[in-house]
Amino acid sequence: MITKEFQGKDNIKLEIVVSADELYVIRTSVETNFAKSFLLAASCIQNFDKPLIIAATAGEKNTVFCNLYDAATKTKIKREWSKDIDWASIIHDIQCLLGGTSSTIPPTPKLSVVPQAIHPQDLRVRNIRILLDYPLDLVKEWLRFQGVELPSSLPEENIDELIKMMCLAWASDKCEHPNHAQSTYQKQVIDAVTQGVDELTAVKTWMQQLQISKAGVV
Repeated sequence: MITKEFQGKDNIKLEIVVSADELYVIRTSVETNFAKSFLLAASCIQNFDKPLIIAATAGEKNTVFCNLYDAATKTKIKREWSKDIDWASIIHDIQCLLGGTSSTIPPTPKLSVVPQAIHPQDLRVRNIRILLDYPLDLVKEWLRFQGVELPSSLPEENIDELIKMMCLAWASDKCEHPNHAQSTYQKQVIDAVTQGVDELTAVKTWMQQLQISKAGVV
């Protein structure tokens, strides 16, 4: 932890030094939900020599939480939140495990983290969502309705359904008749992908055709 001046006042920051493919530093105020959720999970760890996965998770509005996972088992490390938590003791205990001291501002924790490649299904949904400019919150809501947090937790047919839903939502104001969007999507995207065309390329082509058709009608 370090102290930084902010608006004329001392502001205590939590610094997490991550040893991965390079050296990274995650810095946040100790009062944030990210810092507190990190400290709660870290307080359950007895051996910091084992690789971990650090994941930032969006909450309501601008809130961000931190999740820790065992890199070997992909198991989430969790400790229940309580209003009576002694944060000073948690920080002290973690620092002792990391070989630090018990001073007021202990040395920065260092964690060994395994860089994780993005799962193909997560990447697939992200790329299509960005292409369509589809709201991320709606994707998260759809995933929560399925009982999962990430597309990679679902069967491929469910991802096909999600992508089709996003595409048809984008096309809702591009066609006079909804059936036209669905039929062209079937031919220019689904059938094209079946024949070996890259899905992202197929969706781009389909979008361009609908935009050209709309311009012609106008």
